Amino acid sequence: MQLRIATRRSALALWQAEHVAAQLTGAHPGLEIELVPMTTRGDEIQDVPLASLGGKGLFLKELEVALLERRADIAVHSMKDVPMTLEPEFEIAAVLARADPFDAFVSNRHASLGDVPAGARIGTSSLRRQAQLRALRRDVEPVDLRGNLNTRLAKLDAGQFDAVILACAGLARLGFEHRIRARLDAPEWLPAAAQGAIGVECRAGDTATEQLLAPLADPPTTIRIEAERAMTRRLQGSCQVPIAAYAVFDGDQLHLSGLVGDAATGELVRAQASGSANEAASLGETVATMLLERGAGRLLGVMGRPPDPP
Repeated sequence: MQLRIATRRSALALWQAEHVAAQLTGAHPGLEIELVPMTTRGDEIQDVPLASLGGKGLFLKELEVALLERRADIAVHSMKDVPMTLEPEFEIAAVLARADPFDAFVSNRHASLGDVPAGARIGTSSLRRQAQLRALRRDVEPVDLRGNLNTRLAKLDAGQFDAVILACAGLARLGFEHRIRARLDAPEWLPAAAQGAIGVECRAGDTATEQLLAPLADPPTTIRIEAERAMTRRLQGSCQVPIAAYAVFDGDQLHLSGLVGDAATGELVRAQASGSANEAASLGETVATMLLERGAGRLLGVMGRPPDPP
């Protein structure tokens, strides 16, 4: 039996597709895997901030077309890039065990964010990262940074930035873990919903493919991601809104922290709550409602994405 995997052409995307392929062949000896690399609109447009282009779906559309046209059977994504609501023709059939979910401070000259001088240029394309950066260091300059991981590191090494903020998971997967000078982690700094997790998408109702993917799913990660994405979905989150969410197990309870920020001012609204792991989606909605009650709706409105009424 053969399975075709649609993937973006970037080094990180190919690593993730090959990782899924290895997991699949380990679970199903004899299964033949073919990678179907392609370029998405999000990959092609590198000189415009991602938020102004329409957000995360830019990295999925071409892969989903390949699924619909049956040129591929599954597509592999970074879950943080997957829109909060999929078209009805598709489903996320498996979420793999999560890698390090946090952001990394990367610099050739400074050991941590606290060490950079006033006026330092910090590269990041994420409004979520920009909002938290301004909250911690109002005296530095966030500068938009697009491109794949190698390109971003090359721009740092060329002296265009004093530091850049990248995902720990991506750096580790491509062998750049040694470039991490400091981890930006909870509770002070929160990641994007589902950051560090790989998801596998297939056509909705494709039972045979669902069965092939079932052994790859990691239940604890799936539960954590469900809570984080439910919170973000309730807030109508996308790349156009600085929203962060992080869920972690505390014994048999699931604890979720969330924030909404303003990338221009560094204002942050935070909320957190705990609940049963069996009600992860409900926990996400609860934290979203708390954020709205504390003023997040105003920030969401400022960003042009007014939430549904609580």
